[in-house]
Amino acid sequence: MVSFSFKFTLLSLLAIFANSWMAIARDPDTLTDFIVPSNLTGSKITGDFFTYHLNTTGNGGPDARETDVTMDEFPALNGQGVSLAVYTFPPRSAYPTHIHPRASELFLVTKGKVEVGLVDTANKLYTKPLQAGDVFLFPKGLVHYQYNALAGASASAVSFFGSASPGEVSLPTTLFATGIDDAILAKIFKTDVPTIQKLKSGLATPRF
Repeated sequence: MVSFSFKFTLLSLLAIFANSWMAIARDPDTLTDFIVPSNLTGSKITGDFFTYHLNTTGNGGPDARETDVTMDEFPALNGQGVSLAVYTFPPRSAYPTHIHPRASELFLVTKGKVEVGLVDTANKLYTKPLQAGDVFLFPKGLVHYQYNALAGASASAVSFFGSASPGEVSLPTTLFATGIDDAILAKIFKTDVPTIQKLKSGLATPRF
């Protein structure tokens, strides 16, 4: 029979593990006001360090475009737990199904109309047509997309993330442009290899 002290110790370890896991489930707190990059010293930090100029011109084209402002582009965000992205949606363009593994997302439409979709872990789809001023929440780690259904008008939006590095996993790219064997994908999707190859060919040209 397992002793009470052993069970108490095991439960204590599980509680410690659970608390530790929750603590690392978001960006860690910093012990300083901000994190200075290794190539700088505190004395060299000026207001420029906290400033980032956002260029959203993109490279044109018919597809939806995203401009990220994460700690990769803006080092001052490191340790601050925030980042953003700016989207441009030409007419009839979509931003593909994707997830952000490290952050929830607040999606704000700033111009035009954007239809959004969100799928939860029970495979239930939630959709909503948004217009300028509407804000939609995409919970962390859930599949979602954005789509401009209008044929004659562009749209734009800004997303705010609860992480300096939210990450993005594009489902089409992950499935069809990372080298998974065509025969395996054909089995998974219950189709044939030529169909898989046709899907892959559509992802050959980068969207950005």
